[in-house]
Amino acid sequence: MLYSSVTPEAKRIAFREGLASGTLQQFPGAFNPLSARLIEEKGFDGVYISGAVLANDLGLPDIGLTTLTEVATRAGQIARMTDLPAIVDADTGFGEPMNVARSIQELENAGLAGCHIEDQFNPKRCGHLDGKNVVDLDTATKRIRAAADARRDPNFLIMARTDIRAVDGLEAAQDRARALVDAGADAIFPEAMKSLEEFAAMRAAVDVPILANMTEFGKSDLFTYEELASVGVNMVIYPVTLLRSAMGAAERTLDTIKAKGTQQEDVPNMLTRARLYDLVDYEAYNRFDTSVFNFQVPGQH
Repeated sequence: MLYSSVTPEAKRIAFREGLASGTLQQFPGAFNPLSARLIEEKGFDGVYISGAVLANDLGLPDIGLTTLTEVATRAGQIARMTDLPAIVDADTGFGEPMNVARSIQELENAGLAGCHIEDQFNPKRCGHLDGKNVVDLDTATKRIRAAADARRDPNFLIMARTDIRAVDGLEAAQDRARALVDAGADAIFPEAMKSLEEFAAMRAAVDVPILANMTEFGKSDLFTYEELASVGVNMVIYPVTLLRSAMGAAERTLDTIKAKGTQQEDVPNMLTRARLYDLVDYEAYNRFDTSVFNFQVPGQH
């Protein structure tokens, strides 16, 4: 009912414990607060909040158009709805090092367990597209150093994402990852790895947790949980999977309505009214007012 009773501080501790557990942590991407609750109910370890999803939800491409305020507000709305730790994509940190510092404190205030900051130029692009440009090492490390210095809760996790693999190759990605750890990164997000062997090489390069991005239609094959665990990956995200699934279903239903004049044939594939009410914990609000939930929910509608 209402929001999570688990404090952000406790979620951050749980997140770090999960990363140190030796068990691969699965973080599906939430596209709204209710989907975060569904992720928790299905037994996952945490919630990922994708910058691409936040931008696309506003009808924008993932090229750095969203503001810190938009990202912190929406990420906070998602994070507060679940007992799980939530980590957000902070793109390039929303500006110069002093802006990065403010970004970290705003994301702490919003209740996030951590964030990742990347080494692309702004405007940026999706990490699995060609033609990316990355900043020099000095700029990349200054971003991470500013983030690490700015946090007030030492358990707020600073993850450094590097996109340099696609530009300068795997060895350059290993070198940059080591430098980012030296600058204060608690974990590394090596973007657009092409094989399990490349993930293994990144694992060997650093002694902090590493993340695998299993996004559809990208540079990486969609490796299984067992495959990623076997090469030492600590955390896997499925950033846009739920948004793509939901929008695909919405498009198919709209096509049905347009073609048939009714949605009837798609109703069996929809979330029922009863299931929706269960997800929002409708009945629990009776503790405030017994007239809130005093009806029978229609069985399949």
